[in-house]
Amino acid sequence: MGELNTFPVSYKVKGQRIVIVGGGEEALNKARLALKTTASVVILSRECAAEFSVIPAEFHTEFAPSLLDGTALVFVAEKSELADQVKAAARRRGIPVNVVDTPDECDFYVPSIVDRAPLTVAVSTEGDAPVLARLVRARIEAMLSPETGRLARLAGSLRDRVAATLGKIQARRFYEDLVTGAGEPEALLEAHASQATGEVWLIGAGPGAEDLLTLRAQRLLQAADVIVHDQLVPEAVIEMGRRDAERISVGKKKGHHSFTQAQINALIVRLAREGKRVARLKSGDPMVFGRAGEEIAALRKAGIGYQIVPGVSAALAAAADTATPVTMRKVSSGVIFATAHGANSEELDHWASLASSGLTLALYMGKSIAQETANKLIRRGMRPDLPVGVVVNAGRRDRSLYRATLGEIATDGAEMAEGPAVIFIGEAVKHGDWAEAAQLAEQTFKVA
Repeated sequence: MGELNTFPVSYKVKGQRIVIVGGGEEALNKARLALKTTASVVILSRECAAEFSVIPAEFHTEFAPSLLDGTALVFVAEKSELADQVKAAARRRGIPVNVVDTPDECDFYVPSIVDRAPLTVAVSTEGDAPVLARLVRARIEAMLSPETGRLARLAGSLRDRVAATLGKIQARRFYEDLVTGAGEPEALLEAHASQATGEVWLIGAGPGAEDLLTLRAQRLLQAADVIVHDQLVPEAVIEMGRRDAERISVGKKKGHHSFTQAQINALIVRLAREGKRVARLKSGDPMVFGRAGEEIAALRKAGIGYQIVPGVSAALAAAADTATPVTMRKVSSGVIFATAHGANSEELDHWASLASSGLTLALYMGKSIAQETANKLIRRGMRPDLPVGVVVNAGRRDRSLYRATLGEIATDGAEMAEGPAVIFIGEAVKHGDWAEAAQLAEQTFKVA
């Protein structure tokens, strides 16, 4: 994400003046915008278009310094000696000036505005692309009901009662439910006043690409008070949460566990007991190698409500990246999701038997022990010539693809780029698109 050259704010103009220099179309547009506020509008120009006759403003043909008394903002919409006078005087007084269509001379920019007073949505491109800003504004206009302003006024009228009745967390939830139409104000207020315990949402973050997050996951991240996330979840996904939500990393990666699973269980239970809504954000899908079962057991034992939000598992993202049909008529009747780490002899025998019967094997977390696992599978009867495809960082822009046979990995090992890998083994790999995949035996990357 790029850095902003402006700080977005809403500027208070109540009881002050907005001075507009100019009498043409651009000045008229700014006057109409200014009249939507409670400020008094002053037009300064030696000649105004006929359309100004219906504008309820104060008109002047000559500049006097007193015109800037109590002025909040100045718009300059013409090039003239008069305009130069006003600009200079305003800047001496520290009054922000906007020079229409001249970004370099502007102290502030006028965004495209969606008006649902008292709610406003401003879209700005810092003067670089005003047409784009207008197009984005049109989309937001279509999303927001005309009743949105009424809801904002209703929320404002209830502020004192809500503050006296509810704590900070319960109050925010009350307003969220109010504006989403979850019930009548009085019933909502009573319900939130009696609600002391929070809940936990086990959310699948997918393989890491922000646009693979589900709409439900996005919605709940925006509602969460705390986001408890794994190490593999990218910062861009975490930042999709509410701006003021607390972020807690419980990152676990090979060779380093900042939190044990028991500590994570205790953490999410404690946070929920404090009345917080907890987004437990996990890479991929929570129910596929996500240790969700242990966290669910802890939540059940504590009597805390929870919800599971599925995500795109890494193997499915890897299959999509390579157009590999992991199940295919007359080729593969099923797919096995497994993790090579900690696999015992009985599990290896089972995988080998199933894969030999035509199923596709999708191995997670097996990159560093790929050679060892390949040798064990061959010893248990899997064919050395079975195709193998590997996707590192599945679903992301920086993904890497590799191909080999099971025998080649058993002999030469599997050195790959940094990142989590999914290893496909089976005839289905032949039917994928691995044209861009590098031959594993030719790689010189260091194994993570």
